[in-house]
Amino acid sequence: MTNMWRSEWVRYVLPCISLLAMVVLWEVFVRHSGIQEWVLPAPTSVGSTAFDWRVELWTHSWVTLYETVLGFLAAVVIALPIAILVVYAPLLRHTVYPILLALQSVPKVAIAPLITLWVGFGTLPKVVIVFLVCFFPIVVNATAGLEATPKAMLNLMRSMQANPWQVFKRVRLPVALPTIMVGCKVAITLAVIGAVIGEFVGSEEGLGYLILTSSAQSQTPLAFAALAILTVMSIVLYYAIELLEKWLVRWQ
Repeated sequence: MTNMWRSEWVRYVLPCISLLAMVVLWEVFVRHSGIQEWVLPAPTSVGSTAFDWRVELWTHSWVTLYETVLGFLAAVVIALPIAILVVYAPLLRHTVYPILLALQSVPKVAIAPLITLWVGFGTLPKVVIVFLVCFFPIVVNATAGLEATPKAMLNLMRSMQANPWQVFKRVRLPVALPTIMVGCKVAITLAVIGAVIGEFVGSEEGLGYLILTSSAQSQTPLAFAALAILTVMSIVLYYAIELLEKWLVRWQ
């Protein structure tokens, strides 16, 4: 086996085998422990319920995915310009950064009811919560990446009489892109959590709402099916960002 195939096998096949083994152990445990289905359903029961509720799960999944992607994109669009301003205007670093840190320290679960109170029901409060969850990792990583440009490269550009835009485009941004993408990958996994938090607080649709209602009605297999979809959604979004990173940062 060549090194490339060995690396691919370790990266993709081993996690699948581990996941399959965990599911088998889960099934065996539930079947032989006599535990009630409303406490812990077997994977086969979850799969059967997911098939029976496939239309509802599909509909609620699209709602959660829409809120997640919209809030994440809003965070990217707003966080990156703020990071650039912080890097180019040191005064903002000492004024804006402490405010951002204070906002990040506030638990999003605690302020979710207030956001619903302020902006009303519907999609907007969920998008706002996703935005708040995603914003800080992106702005912090983008700022760190833009500030990590080697001084020798900056001095070289200045010696060539490059203007600030040329320095940003040809040096700062390429150096910062890997760090920015790390922030985006962290943020996209948090985005799904933010959407579910918003749906827990005030919603009549979405996978978070479905988990809440099915748990209240002791339909635990349905709640597990929704959780499984949320997990798959997080993984797919994460790898989508990773693909984007490979396309943007082709020199790595």
